[in-house]
Amino acid sequence: MVLAVSSAITLMILASAAWAHASEQGFVLLLPTDVYIAAGGATVALTVALLAVLPGRVAGAIFRPLPLAVSPPRPRHILSLVATAVLLWLIWRGLSGPRDPMLNPLSLSIWVVFWIALVSLQGLIGDLWRWINPWSGMAALVARVTRSRAPLRYPKALGHWPGVLSFLAFAGFLLADPAPADPARLAVTVAVYWAGHMVGILLFGGPWLLRAEGITLLMRSYARMGLLGRARGRLVLGLPGWQVLARPMPSLSLAVLMLILLGSGSFDGLNETFLWMGWLGLNPLEFPGRSAVIGSNLLGLLLTNLGLIAVFAAFLWLGARLAGERAGPGLLIRRFAPTLLPIALAYHIAHYLTSFLLDGQYVLGWLSETLGAGHVHVTAGFLNSPGPVRLIWMTQAGVVVAGHVIALLLAHAIAVRAGQSTRRAALAQAPLALFMVAYTVFGLWLLATPRGA
Repeated sequence: MVLAVSSAITLMILASAAWAHASEQGFVLLLPTDVYIAAGGATVALTVALLAVLPGRVAGAIFRPLPLAVSPPRPRHILSLVATAVLLWLIWRGLSGPRDPMLNPLSLSIWVVFWIALVSLQGLIGDLWRWINPWSGMAALVARVTRSRAPLRYPKALGHWPGVLSFLAFAGFLLADPAPADPARLAVTVAVYWAGHMVGILLFGGPWLLRAEGITLLMRSYARMGLLGRARGRLVLGLPGWQVLARPMPSLSLAVLMLILLGSGSFDGLNETFLWMGWLGLNPLEFPGRSAVIGSNLLGLLLTNLGLIAVFAAFLWLGARLAGERAGPGLLIRRFAPTLLPIALAYHIAHYLTSFLLDGQYVLGWLSETLGAGHVHVTAGFLNSPGPVRLIWMTQAGVVVAGHVIALLLAHAIAVRAGQSTRRAALAQAPLALFMVAYTVFGLWLLATPRGA
């Protein structure tokens, strides 16, 4: 279950998942989605107006966590070694097992259990990845056996930039590789990725894992959104986002990674739409295959992320000037990039919800047959009737809107904590609020628009 842990591998929507999207979309197009989109944008706008009149301390008080109990000791390295053993077994099964991705445990583990389920739980619950990271236990074991430190020192000037590149490679594989679901191809990719970063950890020690490994940075970033965390040796519970306020301001490179999480997730939805296919001059009903759009998707991914960073920085700069603050774009990005994590997480959950409902049945089927409990019948019937599809779409829309509302509350709390009065914080947040409202509408449009790939 730790499964997969790994990868710079990513996930492209499997054939059955793509069919699920298409089936669901036929009913979504019949819903009054324009009304829901307008309501979502209005909800975010009303949140902005409410924050402008509430006392500045209110937003921060909302996220004040409650201590639960003393944190128990955690056998972290033992669990990590178990995760590594499971990962190596999955790689072997990818090379030797069934060629059908829906029957091979490696493909199911990477695509469904890790990328859809575990990433979502990491953001909703807390830092689960710390327990099952497939590198940390092996690194600790090697250090214990050899009784030596890493021979090289990680260059501090590199910051988290190698991790940014590592995650971009992950996203590029997800969006552009012609056959990411093929078990053998996936096994080689996972093995190379795991071994490459294991070498980096052996050479540079723990800093490599915390700064240069993209999956770990992804998971540690989303852990800031979890309900559960640790503070002063105690287990603590708070509203989603409380850890964003409790943790130090990220470095510029880590803040850029947080923006890329949102940009890459947005393009993951955009590249499936009729609109994107039209821009590429392709007939979405006669899609020529992933090999025909490798370059276009890689370029689109890069431009989407660069555009998001530029627009976000511009709106933050304008807000700072309206509030009379002279902070530069770099500091503003470091200060407010974590507030976009709830939006990125919400998009991830909403985008993959239908895939999880369908492909999760294949995971249960594999587990059932492996344990000798019998066959599990996989059904997509719930995607062929308007009632369930309406419920799914409204759940997706609610998750997206909730993510934006949390993001606005966090941004306001951070602005007040930076020393701004309620009035100045409202002025500073005005351009960012426009950005949030526009992105809410964009996100809901992505859920409702026709898809062809």
